[in-house]
Amino acid sequence: MTRPAFAAALAFALPFQANATINEDQTGVTTSDNAAPTSPPVAEKREHSYTRHGITISDPYDWLHDKSYPVVDDENVLEYLKAENAWFEAKMAPQKELTEALFTEMRARIKEDDSTVPQRRGDYLYWSEFEEGAQYRKHWRKPVAGGDDQLILDETALADGLEYFRLGATSVSKNGRYLAYSTDTNGSERFTVRIKDLQTGELLADEIPETLSGLTWLKDDTVLAYSKVDDNWRVNNVRLHTIGTPTGEDVEIFTEDDISFRVGAGLSAQEDYLIIATGDNETSEVRFVSADNPTGEQILVKPREKGVEYNIDIRDGELFVLTNDDHLNFRLAKASIDAPGEWATVIAGTDEFYLTGFDLFKDFFVTEGRLNGLDQVQLRTYDAPGSASPIAFPEASYNAGLSNNPEYDQTKLRLSYESMITPDTVFDYDVASRSLEQLKQQEIPSGYDANLYKTERIEIQARDGTMVPVSIVMRKDRPAGGPLHLYAYGAYGYAVPPGFSTTRLSLVDRGFAYAIAHIRGGDDLGRRWYLQGKLNERTNTFNDFVDVGRGLIAKGYTAEGKVTASGGSAGGELMGAIINQDPAQYGAVVAHVPFVDVLNTMLNEELPLTPGEWQEWGNPIESKQAFAYILSYSPYDQVTAQDYPPLLVTAGLNDPRVTYWEPAKWVAKLREHKTDDNVLLLKTNMGAGHGGKSGRWNSLYETAEEYAFILWQMGMAEGVED
Repeated sequence: MTRPAFAAALAFALPFQANATINEDQTGVTTSDNAAPTSPPVAEKREHSYTRHGITISDPYDWLHDKSYPVVDDENVLEYLKAENAWFEAKMAPQKELTEALFTEMRARIKEDDSTVPQRRGDYLYWSEFEEGAQYRKHWRKPVAGGDDQLILDETALADGLEYFRLGATSVSKNGRYLAYSTDTNGSERFTVRIKDLQTGELLADEIPETLSGLTWLKDDTVLAYSKVDDNWRVNNVRLHTIGTPTGEDVEIFTEDDISFRVGAGLSAQEDYLIIATGDNETSEVRFVSADNPTGEQILVKPREKGVEYNIDIRDGELFVLTNDDHLNFRLAKASIDAPGEWATVIAGTDEFYLTGFDLFKDFFVTEGRLNGLDQVQLRTYDAPGSASPIAFPEASYNAGLSNNPEYDQTKLRLSYESMITPDTVFDYDVASRSLEQLKQQEIPSGYDANLYKTERIEIQARDGTMVPVSIVMRKDRPAGGPLHLYAYGAYGYAVPPGFSTTRLSLVDRGFAYAIAHIRGGDDLGRRWYLQGKLNERTNTFNDFVDVGRGLIAKGYTAEGKVTASGGSAGGELMGAIINQDPAQYGAVVAHVPFVDVLNTMLNEELPLTPGEWQEWGNPIESKQAFAYILSYSPYDQVTAQDYPPLLVTAGLNDPRVTYWEPAKWVAKLREHKTDDNVLLLKTNMGAGHGGKSGRWNSLYETAEEYAFILWQMGMAEGVED
């Protein structure tokens, strides 16, 4: 749902050897006098094994997991990561000119002094903007009735002097006086909340550390609802902070006891109820309480039932419920506030239409979903909810949905739209006239001619007969059989949209086709598509990706060895699996913060995400079958003596989602076993987390590094082309 934003988070000492002249320091780590290394670091193997379900696993690189995590202070571990970084720098040094050229052309496609389209909330219009050259945004507002622009938050100032900065949640009180916001300054995704008085410009003394949630104003803007993150980076609570009081006096109004569940909270459409949702990747439970009396009695909508997901909103004393209780693709139901668990169908679930969300407004409501894999935005009336008026979009393949619509009484809907050849576009849809008004389209200062490109949506048959959709963009003058970059994610029901990317043009303009494989594990074609790529069907995801690549080769789009691939997090797990299965297909692979040590992570219930992930991957602690199945595909466990393609791997030392040691262990094991001389690089951001470096230019430079690696390995590192 676009609004309200209350959905629970369902969704996750080393000695090394070198051939250079060395010195020994007191940590037992071999070094090279800070000279550029001439060979990669070799991780020491330390005997370590464990036995589960009668199966013994040897894991000689287990020591790379610093057991004091989230503090990482083992000097041998740190020295190894630094040595890998030095090897990355040494090998990428000859590509520095190409990287700089790519960064320059990527930056030239970005409007530096850009701003969002103002949107009304209450008595003010709100927007944000980048100033020319700035890494971070400034946030502004001005009175609807007229008056001066007011700078309400300056990210650039907040980030000054910091290696890492990320703005988390923001929330302006209903009366417009207070701004609550949260920040992360090391990439650990543990945010600190501050409150600013927008009338005086002063920062209040209130400071709430260790949060990971939205921020919701209650009780006439005197109370702020939030959630703290525990030592294991789990959110299991909703707390109330009263302005001007010590945080030690904050009241916890909800606590979740199931360690696999995550909690979130937000306001109903009319802002009269606080809705509290808790759930994991397959089960949810919701309750609500008066926003004016948040410590009062909470009403449970329906007790949790394994496998049943639902979320709610409330309008004029009626609950609207989105649930999969009787159809995989969800239905929309209603209930009275007095009998919230008695659900009567409003929109039935169907095999054809995948209902993904709804938003309630004063005079109408909106449903969103996908039909044949394409986004749908539908207007409906409360009197005849079964009749939908879909908003028509101008292209056959696109990505579209509701954008920022903060007010209940909304007569125009803010929409976002893009395709693989159409830049990000902002529309207002006039509900009365049923017409679209384009407010803004992403500007590309260096120039962009959509007529030079074409996009296709085709299907490739996977080995089990399933037809897998693929979205492709390329130049119209591209010769057949050239290089092709293949991307996918394939987990948690996340559908990769066929959207626009300015950075992607740096490959496409050099003769690449860029393809997105809509593989199982995402929910591109409905909920069943997701279920066919999780738990005991997880390997469908990997097979789909490999088969899409092979199918594109067979259709003449590219050739063996000319396919490059990338993915991050669970998509990084995908990269590990596909190079174990079919390494010859790929000319270069990039795995960002890859979730590759799947078995060990799912066995460690002390890790932040593990209990909540068992519903996605299986629980190998309790189930021998789950243990054996995960072992059969876990990329780290399945590394073998064979040739592997050139590989760039990234990690974040402070990453709470995919811990740094997963990619580090994987790279160490690959170095030991691979039988080729292809490049293998590991880059660990020592002051960042899951998303890499912060700031738009720092992040862009890392993309330039990725593309320079790919072009280098494809023999196309000659620099900028005209």
